[in-house]
Amino acid sequence: MTKLRIAMVAGEASGDILGAGLIQAIKRHYPDSVFYGIGGDLMCAEGFVSDVPMDKLSVMGLVEVLGRLPELLSIRKKLRLALIANPPDIFIGIDAPDFNLTLEQRLKSAGIATVHYVSPSVWAWKAKRIYKIKESADLLLSLFPFEAQYYQPTQQYVVCVGHPLADLIARDHQLLDARSNLNLSGEGKVVAILPGSRSSELKYLAEPFLGAAELLRQKFPDMTFLLPAANLKRRVWLQQLLDEKFPDLNVRLLLNQSRETMAAADAILIASGTATLEATLLRKPMVVAYKMSPLTYAIYSRMIKTPYVSLPNILAGEKLVPEILQNDVTPQRLASEMEKALEDTAYQSHLNVRFSEINKTIQLDADERAADAVISLLKQKGVITCSRP
Repeated sequence: MTKLRIAMVAGEASGDILGAGLIQAIKRHYPDSVFYGIGGDLMCAEGFVSDVPMDKLSVMGLVEVLGRLPELLSIRKKLRLALIANPPDIFIGIDAPDFNLTLEQRLKSAGIATVHYVSPSVWAWKAKRIYKIKESADLLLSLFPFEAQYYQPTQQYVVCVGHPLADLIARDHQLLDARSNLNLSGEGKVVAILPGSRSSELKYLAEPFLGAAELLRQKFPDMTFLLPAANLKRRVWLQQLLDEKFPDLNVRLLLNQSRETMAAADAILIASGTATLEATLLRKPMVVAYKMSPLTYAIYSRMIKTPYVSLPNILAGEKLVPEILQNDVTPQRLASEMEKALEDTAYQSHLNVRFSEINKTIQLDADERAADAVISLLKQKGVITCSRP
């Protein structure tokens, strides 16, 4: 029986989800396969061996990366040398393009088959990355159908797999009972507050988000606020913030229940990122915000080529949800936009229709599609020579 050795690197929580699903799907075909590299808790729960904690790679923003650059370069170099000395059958870099693409390029040059899972946002900025991606990856797995067209100049091997979150959410029937599971039955309006999982996101977004909640509470006295923390460390940080600056705000602080929280909510105040896709798939009205260091924003804002930054708007090709950025991220502005999300029924109906349409384009059984594409590449490379495991 074929026993594949698959090296992988995931750099953050969204990549951990993708990696775990891919491991499960490959194991259905080749159950004795081994997986190792850098990954998170979900991947490790599937038997993945992570040589470095995934949190080491979870850093956002140009300025923020600079302070961690020596450590990140050291991690990448050690991993590259180890993989070249003892080559895996294939290397799969999951998102984290700044870390993974250079690693993939070196490994591909050494004769190792490479996959990059998640197309970088070449349609939004740094379009010329398609040439580096061609040099780095034998196969690109994209999440969204519109992305393949941007790789035509390099004739990149691209397979659109859809998004695993669409499959996950469709299968998770417990989300229908999220309110009762969170003991919210019979209460007033529910707002989910998701300022992000990274420390840099919490630094810039947690306080204005909670300030907006205070303003909303003044208009909706019976409103319930749910604040999920990504892990225990983030929960401690958020509790300290609540105690010090929002002692009178009645917020339910939860742990590792972001999807349930969103499913239970009438509307969501949310940081731009993958979580906005979950909110879209759950068909929830939302207000999207993002803030970063002034220097990082000054650089990014000059590089972005797309009119939108949030996934629901990008996928729709129109401004479905408000995007509040940088200096506009104030409690007053956020609260004002949230009022519309909570009270405008015609707007809510339009969102529901458009979000359902988006769902249909990306619910494609992504884990299995990705596994099939990886296995097909391994057959092309001669690593798998038999037609069946």
